[in-house]
Amino acid sequence: MLKLKKLLKENRGFIVFIVLMSIFRSAIADYNTVPSGSMLPTIIPGDRIGIDKLAYDIKLPFINYSIMQLNEPERGDIVVFESKAADLRMVKRVIGTPGDIIELVDNQLIINNVPVSYKQTNTHTSKSVEQLPNKTHAIQIKGFSDLTTFAAIKVPADHLLVMGDNRNNSADSRVYGFIPRQEVIGRANRVVVSLDYDDNYLPRSDRFWKPLL
Repeated sequence: MLKLKKLLKENRGFIVFIVLMSIFRSAIADYNTVPSGSMLPTIIPGDRIGIDKLAYDIKLPFINYSIMQLNEPERGDIVVFESKAADLRMVKRVIGTPGDIIELVDNQLIINNVPVSYKQTNTHTSKSVEQLPNKTHAIQIKGFSDLTTFAAIKVPADHLLVMGDNRNNSADSRVYGFIPRQEVIGRANRVVVSLDYDDNYLPRSDRFWKPLL
């Protein structure tokens, strides 16, 4: 016991630093590695994205429990959430908020009976720009999928409909259903650092601190 007390006393500053850093990462801001391509072209495998954990709620440290709601996720936001249905942390874009009626027909979004506009960035690529009512962003439609169409559905209260920007290669609300609001951890705001998995994990300097909003 005496040795433990001495150890704690000698390392008090370091222990306080670790505790404060843990609280900061748990309740204020953190980063998350993205290993998959479900958010291409916006987020690419190897990106480490910054998470603003005060974007929507003030939460108790170390548990995802909100003690005060500050804002609600908006259509077009990129949210990070702990999905119980998928049993993993996920990063997706908000497409539908409570009360919205969402339909998808051959990868054409229809929100509240209004078709979303698209602009192809290059006729030789699979990328295009999706013009949501509140936010414009890039998407990728590549390959074949059985997720390209679903009938009109209404987003229930305290839930979100989310999708990946890589529309034909994303397991999102089309697979796991609506996302409960309380599962949302925060909003992804920028790429902090990015490592190229295919090039010996070398850093991609052009993506450092790149905004996602």
